[in-house]
Amino acid sequence: MNIGFIGTGKIASSIIYGIFKSKLKITKIYISSRNRNIAKKLHLKFRKVKICNNNQDIINFSNIIILSVTPQVGLKILNHLSFNSSKTVISLISTIKLHDLKRLIGSSKVCKAIPLPFIENRLGPIIISPKNKVAKKLFSKLGSVIEINNEKTSYSFWSTSSIMAAYYEILNSTTNWLVRKKIKKKIATNYISELFLAYTQDALIKKNLGFKKLVKDSQTPNGLNMQVLKELKKVKFYDKFIKSLNNVHKRIKR
Repeated sequence: MNIGFIGTGKIASSIIYGIFKSKLKITKIYISSRNRNIAKKLHLKFRKVKICNNNQDIINFSNIIILSVTPQVGLKILNHLSFNSSKTVISLISTIKLHDLKRLIGSSKVCKAIPLPFIENRLGPIIISPKNKVAKKLFSKLGSVIEINNEKTSYSFWSTSSIMAAYYEILNSTTNWLVRKKIKKKIATNYISELFLAYTQDALIKKNLGFKKLVKDSQTPNGLNMQVLKELKKVKFYDKFIKSLNNVHKRIKR
């Protein structure tokens, strides 16, 4: 299996790290030199990673091509590249629709995927739309694959993937609050990391109960959890959160 990456940013790098932590049988991975620092680091770390001077070489040498560029770059470069029908193209570009991708690359053998940076550690869900056997075989070794045939449905998953930075900011803000209360930074960071990991693992174990039940069960009358939840609801924290998701959804489905 030869895999080529058009674009060598954070998510491409994370996928490559995940691949080499998996049992996938890879012959070569071809990457571009566009991001020289990341490309050099990957090439030096993994002997099977080869840097190409141009994107057409990446396509020519690969069985699977992963598009990992911004929408603006994708619209600018893709129609100048030659893809043939033997190649499987997997797009990570959020706002370029499937029908536009097929037109740009001149091939119908294309799907979209939504991996996130923690794929580096072979964690998390990965949306694939529409169903694609090659993409599923690749990503099932790197996380939990969810296949969706309807592209419009995938827009909702793209939207929820946008909360990552906001989530990490909650961890950051909580850690900084502990530091301001004279807790050492290392201890605060370890505590918050373990605390939120426990929250997530508990939610995963109890997912069949439903998250609404977990919200209820985590409160006692006039308790501390109830106080924080009420205060956040009073300032419409969750309403603003949902509004942000709606705004992202509108942007993606345009």
